[in-house]
Parts: sequence; C-alpha cells; structure tokens
Amino acid sequence: MNPTSPNTAADNPLLAPSDLPYGLPDFAAIRDEHVIPAFRTAFVDHDAEIAAIVGNPEAPTFANTLEALEASGRLLERVAAYFFNVAGTDATDERLAIEATIAPELAAHLDGVRLNEGLWARIKRVAELCDGPADAESGVPELDDEARRLLDKVVRDFRRAGADLDDEGKKRLKETNSRLSELSTAFGENLLADTNDRAVVVTEESDLAGLSQSAKDNLARAARKAGREDGWLIPLDLPSVQAILSELESPDTRARVYAASIARGTGEGHDNRPVLLEEVRLRAERARLLGYGTHADYVIDDETAGDAAAAKKLITDLAPAAVANAEGEYKRIADLAAEEAGSDVEGADDVGAPDWPYWAERRRAEEFAVDGEKLKAYFPLDRVLRDGVFHAAKKLYGIDVVPREDLVGYAPGVTVWEVRDEGSAAATSAETSTAAAETGTGTDADTGTDAVTGTDTGIGLILTDFFARPTKRGGAWMSSFVDQSHLLGTKPVVVNVLNIAEPAEGEQALLTLDEVTTLFHEFGHALHGLLSDVRYPRFSGTNVPRDFVEFPSQINENWALEPSILANYAFHVDTGEPIPGELVEAVKRARTAGEGFATAEYLAASALDLAWHSLSPEEAEAITDVGEFEQNALEEFGLDVANLAPRYRSTYFNHIFAGGYSAGYYSYLWAEALDADGFGWFADNGGATREGGDRFRGAILSRGGAIDFAEAYREFRGRDKDIRPLLERRGLAGADVSAGGVG
Repeated sequence: MNPTSPNTAADNPLLAPSDLPYGLPDFAAIRDEHVIPAFRTAFVDHDAEIAAIVGNPEAPTFANTLEALEASGRLLERVAAYFFNVAGTDATDERLAIEATIAPELAAHLDGVRLNEGLWARIKRVAELCDGPADAESGVPELDDEARRLLDKVVRDFRRAGADLDDEGKKRLKETNSRLSELSTAFGENLLADTNDRAVVVTEESDLAGLSQSAKDNLARAARKAGREDGWLIPLDLPSVQAILSELESPDTRARVYAASIARGTGEGHDNRPVLLEEVRLRAERARLLGYGTHADYVIDDETAGDAAAAKKLITDLAPAAVANAEGEYKRIADLAAEEAGSDVEGADDVGAPDWPYWAERRRAEEFAVDGEKLKAYFPLDRVLRDGVFHAAKKLYGIDVVPREDLVGYAPGVTVWEVRDEGSAAATSAETSTAAAETGTGTDADTGTDAVTGTDTGIGLILTDFFARPTKRGGAWMSSFVDQSHLLGTKPVVVNVLNIAEPAEGEQALLTLDEVTTLFHEFGHALHGLLSDVRYPRFSGTNVPRDFVEFPSQINENWALEPSILANYAFHVDTGEPIPGELVEAVKRARTAGEGFATAEYLAASALDLAWHSLSPEEAEAITDVGEFEQNALEEFGLDVANLAPRYRSTYFNHIFAGGYSAGYYSYLWAEALDADGFGWFADNGGATREGGDRFRGAILSRGGAIDFAEAYREFRGRDKDIRPLLERRGLAGADVSAGGVG
C-alpha cells in the first residue's frame, strides 16, 4: 500500500462523485490503495471549505455560515462512508492497517473543524442575530422549524466539542480524542482476532448431538473456510450466550463454547483489559474538561433521557423484578434437568451458566410445544425478506423494493435493491430497462423516474449483506453510504448487515425466530434512513439520539408475527404448507418465556456500561482489575445473578468500547418503552394499514432528527407514553416504576 498515491480523480475513484444511480460507490473500481490518499485529499478539501466560510468578507448569515457548513465536507463524508462500511463487513488485515492509520488523523481533522475559533465566532454571531426578530432588510431570516433546530443543534454540538475551551484545554482535548480513536480501533481489532482464535474446534460428531444435519454441515464448512481439513468449527457471535447452546446436548461441548465466549478479549496479544481501562480514564478526563462530572453525564445530557440519573433509575427500578423472574426461571429449568436425570433432589446442582439456555429451550418446547428446528422450516430467508419484510413495508408505506441486478455490492453475496414509491415495481435489469426505453414505458433504471408520467418514484437503494464470514464483525446493523438531504440533493443509500450462517450451495438459509425478528428490526432502521425527508444532512434518517434511534426499528419487529404479514411469508420450505395456527399461538406464548433471563442479562450489561462511565477521573485511575470492578458493579445494581452473565462482559462489549454506545446501552430498553406503547396505536387502529404507516412515516420516520422527540411521539400516539405495556411485555408488571421513568 502506497499512502501517497493515487491522488488524482483520474486515478482514484473515491475522489470524484460516483456516476452510478443514487451515488452508489463503484465498488468494483475502488481498491484499498485508494483509501488513505482519498482521506488525506478530503481533509485538505474540507479545510479549504471551512477556510472559505471563515474568510467570507460578508457578514455572517444563516445561509453563508450554517448552510455552508452543512454543505461542506462532502468528499470526506463520501470517503468515510465507503471505508468504514466495508471495513466493518470485511475487516481484512489491509483494512485494519488503514483504519489504524486513518482513525487518529480523522479525529484530529474533525477537532480542527469544531475548535476553529473563526468558524465558532461566525456561528455565535448568527445565533445572536437569529435570537432577535426577523428583519429582511438587515438580513435576519425568518427561520422555519428545521432551520431553527439546525442552529440550536450546531451551537450545542460545538460547545459540547470544546469550542469554548482555552488554548491549553483545546490542545489536551485534541490529544485525548486522537488517543481514544486509536483505542477504539484497537479494541475492535483485538475482539475480532480473539473471537476468531477462540472459535471452538470439534473433532467428534457425537459432541454435536442435538444439532440438525444442516447445522452440522454449516459448521463443517466453517472449518474448511478456516483452513481445517476435517472436523467442525463453532464460530462465536457477540453476546455472552451463544445461540447454539440451546441445541447442544453435550454438557462438555456447551461448557467449551461458553468458556470460549466469556474469555474473549483476554487472549495474549489481544487483551482488551488495558485498552478499555485507558478508554475509561480518558473519557472521564474529557468529560471533566468539558464541564461534566462523568462521561455518562456528558453523553446522556444530549439524549432524550436528559441525565444519567434517569438512565440509572430505569435499571435499578426494573432490576428486582427481572432478577426475581430470572431466578424463578432457573428453578424451573433446574427441576426439569433433575427430573430427566432421575434425581429426586429438588433442583440440579450441575445446571450451570453454559446449560441454562439448553434447559430453557427444553422447558419451552415442553410447555409450549415449540420445536425451534422445525419452526425454522417455515422461515426460508428469501421468502421472509421478500414476502415478509418487504411486503410489510409495502402495506404500511406504499413502497416497492425491487432488485437492481445491474448494480453490484461490495462483496460476494451482497444484493442491491431499489426502493420506489408504490406502483413503480417495473423490472430493472439492463435488458428490461432497454425495452422500456424503446416502448416509452416503465421506469428509468438510473433515476427511478416513470417514463410515462415523468414522476420521480425512486426513493433510494438498500444493500443487503446477510451471511457471516470470518472478517465480518459480529452482530447485525444498519448503516448508510449516502444520507438523504434536500440541501445537497441526495437520496439515501443504506445497508443492512446480519451474520446468518451461509447454507450450502443450492440450499436455502432457514432462519430462527430470533433471526426473523432481527431481519425486521434492521429493516426498521433502514426505513428510518430511506424514508427520511429533511433539508439538512445533520438530521437525516437515523441521525437521532441513541435512546430514540431504536424506536422505529423495534416498532418494525412487531410485524414479524402480525397475522396478515405472517400469512404472506411463513410457508414450509419443503411442502409449501402455511405455518399452522396452533404453532403461531404457541410461538407467541413462548416469546414471554425466558423474559426474566433476557431482561436481567440486558440490565446487567447496561449496568456495567453506566458503572464504567460514571467514574470520576480519580476513580477511573484507581481501577486496575476489570473482573473485580464488574463484580462490584453488578452487586451494586442488584444484578449479580448466579449462572447468569451480563449480555456482554467488558472485554467484548463492542457497543461501548468500539462502537457508538458508550453510556448508552440502556437506550434499547428506553426505546422499547416507546415501542411497546406506540405499537398499541397500530393494534387499536387496524394493524398493518396504509393509514397507520403514513401516520408513523409522517410523524417519525420522515423527520429524522429534525423534531422534538417527545412532541413527535405525542403527535403519533395521541398522548404521552404509558410505561405499562413495556412492563407487561417483559413480565415485570410488579416493578415499581413511575410513569415518567422511561422515555
């Protein structure tokens, strides 16, 4: 890799806007050697744009300062969107090296913008002018709601970024931010490497008893891809509890998988403990520098929760009921294990943390007659996607999702789809597009414009990347290559990423119910990006507080088992028979089983997050033992449950130490309070209807971050939220939580 060339648009496709539809990156033309030169050119380009704003001889105005700032940095945005998306999904050694090089440079560049005194002076002057009455003669505009929100947001962002610090403070802040970017990158790299290293090798097929033949075949293919000539390989996903534990009959195999899972991030050469300790110390120091008591105070001050105390109250209020439910669940599964072992002793001492998921699944199957392996036969991936996820979006929002076979993704198996307004589902292959042009009918393949009416029906593109590979980080997510913005004239290009086991050639991937739910969830995020309708890119799509961003995605999860949607996609992969009604009812009943475990492990992870990020600099400096700190934190929050680990332990808590969720992991449950109550509106008003979809789209999805979030919820729901539906859903109806305690 030569970091200094190619550095011209003719040699480097990242330096010029893509001429593909919607600005989709030309993945086939871009090589890793293009990335660093493109970043460094983009830094220079952005600096020049900022200098032009600062040096403008005209008096500061909203247009020549705020809107000019919003329009700046487009090259940098394009390069960063390309690189960080492909680096997350295919983290090759080359890309890891690029990320390690560019992350601190990017942090330093962004600090240079946010700490630019001339730019900050102009922004403050515009804010002063706009605080007074509008006056066309003196150039003070009448700002609409979105423009006013932009001004307030930019002022707040600059202050939170340290714009008011003195020179010494700014210097220290830049050093801290640069180091934190390095540490975040190192944490993710360590975790990926150690996760791959700890994948569990199985040499005897009997150790895989309980797995279906297709599941064993997947593990055999994983072993071959890893370079093993025989045997099976069990890859590890992000959470502490690996999904495969619910199926493995061998206690020894379960123990091996569990031990490997909870040891991640501690391996020689990949030890995340010193990394996260330094991150915690620097975050605490930065928070104090910026005028906050702790990193949690700093982060949550910009969320809908408002302050760290509210987030902590959510956890402490729910913990007692969650723990009681979890302990009751453990008692029931231990009794079942004892019964099957022929023991007359109440409970079973040998049911440990690795065994809980297996016996919970056995209990679920016994009580609710749900066989997870048989259930998967009704959920082939392609049908769930097209006739479930996409069908629900059409019913609710009047959109069509059609394949763009003329466009290619960034890796094998990635599919590109175009999203259009209803009535524009014409085929889009090159052959069909040519025929349409010749006959004067159809839809233009590049623009999504109806050839007859001239109506622009194209909304944007979505890429789907569903199958696991060793270089893809674990979990599932949505991200953007291009954000929607009327100011910039851009339409969205988004991506959904999952980690489903890839089936053998010619076979269909069959999904678990959790994977079906995840597919709907991530498409909910995609809808938030695709249906965005804002002027300013700062507010586009999912650019909202973290404790609100999960609300639309969790709403979308509900459609997975909604009768009219389920009836359209859940058919047996071999017989074509629809899923039996009694099985659906059993599944719905079974979904409430295990909520004590699920809630307690989630709250435990949230507690660790807030505990780490509620430390003062002095307290953070004194921490030397990660395990001891975790134990003390769980005891303090009342979440030290025997045989139950937090959903993520610190050394593999990617969300908070290498992602964007530090002091924010609580937000999933915070948003679920809105979801549980908000979905009640749909249930009370006809379910999956276009009227309901348009209401949700207008109040929430289309507005992105350009709204007051509490007011937007009231506009949709017709009232303030009610906490009771969340408590009922989670089996926590006895929890002592005030109506204002969440959301």
